[in-house]
Amino acid sequence: MRTTLQATLARTIFAAAATLFAVEAVTAQAASDRAMKETMSIGDEPGRISTEEVVITDGPFARQVVFFRSNEEPGTVVIHTSERFLHVVMPGNRALRYGIGVGREGFQWSGLVKITRKAEWPDWTPPPEMIVRQPYLPRFMAGGPGNPMGARALYLGSTVYRIHGTNQPETIGQSISSGCFRLANGDVIDLYERVPMGAKVVIRHGATI
Repeated sequence: MRTTLQATLARTIFAAAATLFAVEAVTAQAASDRAMKETMSIGDEPGRISTEEVVITDGPFARQVVFFRSNEEPGTVVIHTSERFLHVVMPGNRALRYGIGVGREGFQWSGLVKITRKAEWPDWTPPPEMIVRQPYLPRFMAGGPGNPMGARALYLGSTVYRIHGTNQPETIGQSISSGCFRLANGDVIDLYERVPMGAKVVIRHGATI
């Protein structure tokens, strides 16, 4: 009799443990799915097509000349990360302002660099640390309308960061990248023509240092 009761108890405990394990597994998978969706929602979209004509035409992130008091020489690029703006300094306390997408929390930075390379429809090779965070990304993608690097790229010093276009123009004004600065394709083409090799680039978190 005792043996039968022990066996029944053992089966009950085993069934309860199996049920608990199954619930935990489902919960863990749901959490993993949510995490993946969150990662995907802020990640790049290789293959999505966006033409070079796309520009931001309305609102504060539209390209426009603004009042801009600065001690920097005309032609200097000044990026205000917190405000989501890139300025090209002009004479007379003015600047041409572009709306940009910036690095998400933990990927924002500041510094002083120069434009060391320029490329039209650049190829994209995500760095290893990005692959670790977003393993679904391709290891290499040739330049073109479906490339997340967009229509143009200006490379910042010896860093891995760039000012570049995007095939996700709706992300302009957001904290979304892994440290690069993105513009709509039409805007980055305009910037590309204005900013020469060797131009000074000042990256700040706000309007003042």
